[in-house]
Amino acid sequence: MKGTPTPPDPLGSLRTAAGSGVPEAMFKLAVGLVTQQRFEEAFDLHRQAAEAGHVGAQIELARMLMHGIAGDPDPRLAVHWLERAETAGQPIAGYYLAMMQLGTVAMPRDGLINHRVLAAVQADFPPAIRAAAIHFGRKQSDADQTVCLQLLSRGSNLGDVVAAQLLAERLQRGEGCQPQPQAAAQLRAQLAAVGHKPLPSISVPIPPLVLPLRESGRVEPGVLALEEVLQPAPMQVMSRRPHVMRIDKLLSADECRLLVAHAQPNLRRSQTVDPETGQPVALEIRTSSDASVDPITEDLALRMVQLRMARSARVELSHAEHLTVLRYEPGEEYRPHRDYRPPSSIERDRPEAGNRARTICVYLNDVEAGGETDFPLAGVRIAPVAGRAVVFDNLFNDGRPDPESLHAGLPIAHGEKWLATLWLRERRYRHY
Repeated sequence: MKGTPTPPDPLGSLRTAAGSGVPEAMFKLAVGLVTQQRFEEAFDLHRQAAEAGHVGAQIELARMLMHGIAGDPDPRLAVHWLERAETAGQPIAGYYLAMMQLGTVAMPRDGLINHRVLAAVQADFPPAIRAAAIHFGRKQSDADQTVCLQLLSRGSNLGDVVAAQLLAERLQRGEGCQPQPQAAAQLRAQLAAVGHKPLPSISVPIPPLVLPLRESGRVEPGVLALEEVLQPAPMQVMSRRPHVMRIDKLLSADECRLLVAHAQPNLRRSQTVDPETGQPVALEIRTSSDASVDPITEDLALRMVQLRMARSARVELSHAEHLTVLRYEPGEEYRPHRDYRPPSSIERDRPEAGNRARTICVYLNDVEAGGETDFPLAGVRIAPVAGRAVVFDNLFNDGRPDPESLHAGLPIAHGEKWLATLWLRERRYRHY
């Protein structure tokens, strides 16, 4: 009996070329190995090509180091390789440095962020274009609104699906332009043809500027000033025990749509932590669907939204768990629960970060009926309004769990509810 023939190696030709030691050949083989999830071999090839000066390999090696692929995360070494690639003239490396700067763990958060993002925009890097568009979309001036539309159109033309989704919503509603329903319909039809569902109806007035951004107190239209995201929005105290606060118009319509667009393709049945075992399981207490932002797929726009949320909750982004976006359909709810985690759960997920000290939730759309966030022991019930945030403490100042932080997401009577939740730990949780 003859044995089963060995299938040909699909990377055979790349292996042969890489054997010559040419950096470009090693880089191409490493990229192919990543698609086969052979990460350790890919990491070693990227390292060899990076040391030989290949800027693409330097960026990919840095990304593997950022996320701990084929080893422990090493953000400081990632910065080293990104800075080498940036010095060699690669603006995409600067884009990833800007992403890392937002967390202030591996490098300081300074004005270089603006320069780096602008360089990536000028290099036609779609994620940078989308982030810049959303930034300008938060500004009041007609000139900035026009820049937002121009950038979304540019990103859409470069194949950025999310930019196309945001552009379609603005054209339909006449945000920053006269309403263009026919153009919006054409764009939506193109998106539907490749499997992208329409976004829910989301409308938020342009959020107010919280504080002056420059010494002059004014930023000229058309100027990229991403430090705006650092300004914490004013809170309204709803209860002092438990400590519950509300922030209206925290996120813009574009930011809400961004989170929904990112989550829509990845929704799955929500799970919660079993109080007995500490394991995540599907329970009837929580009947929503959700999608978490994977750090590997996180981009600058998503990271800036999370930074805005964390700063407005008066906590640094590095303390945040990964953002979760939830969808509740009619009849779905999250019954009374508390967000602090049992010790068994903490032990399996960065115990050095401690427990969930504070939670910030942002409603991403208006709900026709139902869906309020209820704090029964405080007698507080907050209605879901697009862009509105709810901030509350899960622990006392001494770190003990506060049982009065009990809260619930009430059932949806009509429509659907989209919600973004960021759980904030006592100490640093993220690697960068």
